Amino acid sequence: MPRVIFLPLSYIRKALKTLALFTVLAVLASPLVSSRIPTTLEKIQGSGRLIVISRNGPTTYYKGPNGYTGFEYLIAKKFADYLGVELEIKETEDLGSMIDQVGSEFGDLAASGLTVTKKRKEKVLFGEPYLQITQEVIYRSDQEKPSSIEDLIGKSILVISNSSHSERLRELQREYPQLTWEERSDVEMLDLLEMVHSGKVDYAIVDSNAYEINSSLYPKAQVAFSITEPQDVAWAFKAQKDQSLVNEAQKFFNAIKQQGVIDEAMEKFYGHLGEIDYSGAILFAHRLDTRLPKWEEKLKAAASEFDLDWQLLAALSYQESHWNPKAKSPTGVRGFMMLTKDTAKFVGIKNRLDPDQSIRGGAKYFRSIYDRIPDRIEEPDRTWLALAAYNVGLGHLEDARKLTESTGGNPDKWSDVRETLPLLAKRKYYKNTKHGYARGWEPVDYVKNIRNFHTIIAWNEVEEERLQQLAMNETQKEFAQVSPAVTEAVKTLSTSSL
Repeated sequence: MPRVIFLPLSYIRKALKTLALFTVLAVLASPLVSSRIPTTLEKIQGSGRLIVISRNGPTTYYKGPNGYTGFEYLIAKKFADYLGVELEIKETEDLGSMIDQVGSEFGDLAASGLTVTKKRKEKVLFGEPYLQITQEVIYRSDQEKPSSIEDLIGKSILVISNSSHSERLRELQREYPQLTWEERSDVEMLDLLEMVHSGKVDYAIVDSNAYEINSSLYPKAQVAFSITEPQDVAWAFKAQKDQSLVNEAQKFFNAIKQQGVIDEAMEKFYGHLGEIDYSGAILFAHRLDTRLPKWEEKLKAAASEFDLDWQLLAALSYQESHWNPKAKSPTGVRGFMMLTKDTAKFVGIKNRLDPDQSIRGGAKYFRSIYDRIPDRIEEPDRTWLALAAYNVGLGHLEDARKLTESTGGNPDKWSDVRETLPLLAKRKYYKNTKHGYARGWEPVDYVKNIRNFHTIIAWNEVEEERLQQLAMNETQKEFAQVSPAVTEAVKTLSTSSL
């Protein structure tokens, strides 16, 4: 028979208190035992900001009239919004440093038009590709066109330091040991095109998308041949076990591709390119230097009065008159903004050949059209549709939008409406519209040209500001070198005067 032991009541109470104490301690300690280091994604969401490393330029991000923009900026901003955080851009000039900084305190990822290469994959983890490019050899059009790597030997070739271009040239150098080139980190692909255009270097290597954006600004810089097959472009992330940020970016890209965001971004930044022929580009580049400065302040004043982008107004006026205040057409439109008599009367213009009146009248008229475009239509489609209406009339534009909707397109998207507008010249379609026949292909070309001119004007201003900053930096460097001597001279003079 088992032995029963009776414990004193005081002992039992003490034991229960001890057990309760241990239970409380265990509960309090459990979060500490189960705690873990937050993931990269959790850290970003906890901090409330996504830090993206990039390089200022036309294919990445830049400051436009309405704030920061650019292909990379647009996608990165949407990713930050997707994560529910603010976007912060940190600029790095050297691409080699950019790769090394990925995943450090400097930045969470790099979004700078980075080509996926074997060497870079040894250092970083690339996300979902969103673009493909080829590397192009650029030459000056009035020089003999090179057709092979052998033709580059002995010539001056300039590329960006630590770029995929320099990496490719090193690969080619194994087969062509005499191939040499110069690398600089203080230049953008836009600069390379300018240097070839002006004859400062024989050749340069740039990405195909960079050439497409900037070719009209420096028309003498032409493509000779490609030195790569199509290559993927993607964001770079830190190569580590924690892939929470990469995985979330993958989900994000899958979502925006289905939503057409990538296609819309491509349309916004690349959809209008390649519409100015060589002679037209040369002429425009010349007039950009000789004519636009005379009218710039007047265009800015009119744009400010009617809350418009002055560079867009400049592009519109170039399409209309080539910045010629005395321009006339056989159809009776006249002046800097090529206004009809009825339009001039509508905006209160008495003398269409007076440039001040014409510029202000054209700005007022465009604003009136813009304000009549349905409010639900967002930018940039709202502007492109307004430009088309400036050319063909709001009535014909509305016919085209209704026709677009009836054929399954989106009447609020310029990319859809521009496909329908030419149908207004075909009886099969225009006989059923309210306003009848229209030369519907003309507003399509009209908008393409203005978008091209606008891009060139905008980048010309950015380039001028950048060159001024570089010149200022050089002046500061020179002053820094001479200032000690100047200081000593001043001291000597001061001592002598005493």
